[in-house]
Amino acid sequence: MSSPITVFIPYSGNQFTKATIEQLQASGLVEKIFLLTTGAEGLSVNGCESLPIDSVTSSHTMQKIAKKSKTHFTLFVLHDTAIDFGQFALERFLSVAENTVSGIVYSDYYNMKLGIRTPHPVIEYQEGSVRDDFNFGSVLCLNSVILKDAAAEIAKSDFAFAGLYALRLAIARRSRITRIGEFLYSKIESDTRKSGESMFDYVDPKNRQVQIEMEIAATEHLKTIGAYLKPQFNEVNVKEEKFECEASVIIPVKNRARTIGDAVDSVLKQVTNFRFNLIVVDNHSSDGTTALLKGYAAKDERTIHVIPTREDLGIGGCWNEAVHHAKCGRFAVQLDSDDLYKDATTLQRIVDVFHQEKCAMVIGSYQMTNFKLEEIPPGIIDHKEWTPDNGRNNALRINGLGAPRAFFTRVLRRVNFPNVSYGEDYAVGLAISRDYHVGRIYEPIYLCRRWEGNTDADLSIEKQNAHNFYKDTIRTFEIIARQRANALTKAKSKRRKSR
Repeated sequence: MSSPITVFIPYSGNQFTKATIEQLQASGLVEKIFLLTTGAEGLSVNGCESLPIDSVTSSHTMQKIAKKSKTHFTLFVLHDTAIDFGQFALERFLSVAENTVSGIVYSDYYNMKLGIRTPHPVIEYQEGSVRDDFNFGSVLCLNSVILKDAAAEIAKSDFAFAGLYALRLAIARRSRITRIGEFLYSKIESDTRKSGESMFDYVDPKNRQVQIEMEIAATEHLKTIGAYLKPQFNEVNVKEEKFECEASVIIPVKNRARTIGDAVDSVLKQVTNFRFNLIVVDNHSSDGTTALLKGYAAKDERTIHVIPTREDLGIGGCWNEAVHHAKCGRFAVQLDSDDLYKDATTLQRIVDVFHQEKCAMVIGSYQMTNFKLEEIPPGIIDHKEWTPDNGRNNALRINGLGAPRAFFTRVLRRVNFPNVSYGEDYAVGLAISRDYHVGRIYEPIYLCRRWEGNTDADLSIEKQNAHNFYKDTIRTFEIIARQRANALTKAKSKRRKSR
């Protein structure tokens, strides 16, 4: 009787891979090991078969893996790094995969750095886990029957980069994807950057072709599950209601005495052909921020300093306080307390887009700077993946929508922000885009300052996981809402045709 596992592992001649292979061979569970080699001649290991590939994540590689696997389960090592399996780890993968009939099983793992083992938990997969950078770790245990069926579905795709992503989405459409909350192996972590340094990788120009492919795969997935939205939008009349002023800049703030003055100054110097004000929601600061804001409000009547009566508000709750304030203008425009508008024309440009495009939301572009306003990598963040035709679908794949964000107040008062301090803007943006056109400005009109005080400068693994899980949950909510909206539209159309 054959062993239950076929293994596919990247190999470029490194000794650490040989050590991993020896572990696998000694387990008694592995029928065959294929070495995934890219452009390397003569690379071989006793008892293994070389399998030339173009890249580990291409469509061609996924098809080869599906074809070559002849056992019940397929173990796919994703990264060319040292893997040290824990006690009975393979048995645990197989047990869970078999008992749950999962298409993919993955687990928590340990990071190894300078001989120190650090726990690296991952998060549960859910329907909204459609972002292309979901972290499965480095080891996937796949049900080979489901793998082959999913690979057959995407056989016509020709992705150089998005093959694994498309395969994962296809597997998710036909079976569960299961996390084992146990540390089943150790690996060498190659990306040791802080969270604030890696969060913008997807906008790097050299990754543009990668992003195009990922968008194609994600869009096809949304179409298949009934969550794709055609470029058809509800109309808005941005002039139908009277407001005391045309726009309000909204700044939620807590303990930003070092930066809030710069932010306020950048608002008050705006030059517009309409009335605007600034609503700063001071969430019970204790570092001198409150005194600074009282000074601004005393000098300039356009500055409205609000201290909420509630003490349980996150950033989203502070936004709700401002948006429902009697003096909130027709359009509510975001500015973070760390950041600045690029010049005196930012507010005018945003409001002009609302009137020109009759949209319910406008998203600009921003420039990354250090505290001294010197440009830093990756430079300009323009989110060009947000196109008029497919932006609101592609938005489910990525982790942010851009800045500054501005809203038609009447619509925002119906939607409201979730009372959280991370992802609140993403949740509102997705909800609004479900029904309305979102206008875009692709030139930088905003300066995003990165400094040690940023809330996402260096997050722990646990905090990163909490943030990612929350955003995946928001995507789950949104996918279900879009599926229901599409089903309702389809049912109405069917009833009309039957009359």
